[in-house]
Amino acid sequence: MKKINPLNPDNLRIVLVLQGGGALGAYQAGVYQALHEHDLVPDWIVGTSIGAINAALIAGNEQANRLHKVKAFWDRVAHPDNVDMSLVSDQLRRSNIWFNTLDTVMRGVRGFFSPRLFSGFALGMQVVPDEASFYDTSELKSTLAELVDFDYLNAEGGMRLTVNAVNVRTGELAHFDSQSGALTPDHVRASGALPPAFPPVRIDGELYWDGGLYSNTPLESVLNELPSGDTLCFMVDLWSAEGPEPLTMDEVSTRQKDVTFASRSKRHIDDYVQTHTLQNKLRQLYGRLPKGSRTAQDETDLLALGCDATLHIVRLPYAGRDWHMAAKDVNFSKGSIEWRWDQGYRDAMRALTHAGWLAYVAEETAVVVHELPPVPEQTAPGSVG
Repeated sequence: MKKINPLNPDNLRIVLVLQGGGALGAYQAGVYQALHEHDLVPDWIVGTSIGAINAALIAGNEQANRLHKVKAFWDRVAHPDNVDMSLVSDQLRRSNIWFNTLDTVMRGVRGFFSPRLFSGFALGMQVVPDEASFYDTSELKSTLAELVDFDYLNAEGGMRLTVNAVNVRTGELAHFDSQSGALTPDHVRASGALPPAFPPVRIDGELYWDGGLYSNTPLESVLNELPSGDTLCFMVDLWSAEGPEPLTMDEVSTRQKDVTFASRSKRHIDDYVQTHTLQNKLRQLYGRLPKGSRTAQDETDLLALGCDATLHIVRLPYAGRDWHMAAKDVNFSKGSIEWRWDQGYRDAMRALTHAGWLAYVAEETAVVVHELPPVPEQTAPGSVG
């Protein structure tokens, strides 16, 4: 007999939604660690960009190896610091991160991307489409092939993985899904191919860019295809939709990125609730019809409208301010990555302790969004601004 998980006593289907955000994705890794330790195994992970990489590392390994593989990736891409971030002043931490990030821009990230030193792209020259970028991500392809077991990922009955990318030619969002076709390192790499830094990736003759260009939070993919029965969805947000008025050029650039890549989940949720309400009303009206006027086709059409279940969304927002650095997503400083991982773990533990989804909700409730309770601000590397 399967042991009942006290955090999921009704055995709800678990979905993990991971958006893009470069080096900020270490926060997602910390969130996953907390879920892993509490045996909250996702049935389905939807990821974009760095979220697609983390998702592949999780879905593409047996449960016993998942956390180890996620950590191996972040250890590999972490850029060593010249100082112990925990022992120096805030000003020295900020200076260290600035030089660390500059070095990343100049030399790339081991196992992830490297600069195209002899390309004419930066000079405005014409290049082949697959090389139209400042950096080469072939190292990422090798890293994924090493750390992700794609045979396991694509095997029938495994954890479902969906990664999103944008078709360069049509501008349409593509959902690459392990349930409808075999995924490869190139599918994951395409999801994180943010131009002009990274090159598009060609799949089946078409070029693809980062899915975040279309929608950086792939919650829409989940809402469009919810399984039957109640669902518990952990949604990790790396960018803040709200923020102070910027005063400097760097703050303007930072705010621009936040607004561009922040979650549009509220809009998607509102649309879903409206649709859910209309579906319920249709079922109620249908139930009032005389039995003689009902047909088998009517029943089929009602079923096709979707499930009348409750979706619990646990929103986990990254709260690091990163000194309002526009290049915070390129800050692969080891100290910053460790802080983000730890913060993701702490936030997820707070969510699991609160476990708001265990409280009673009315049967007709479409969506419940569970926010983290506020905590006092903390001073930490990469979080001060």
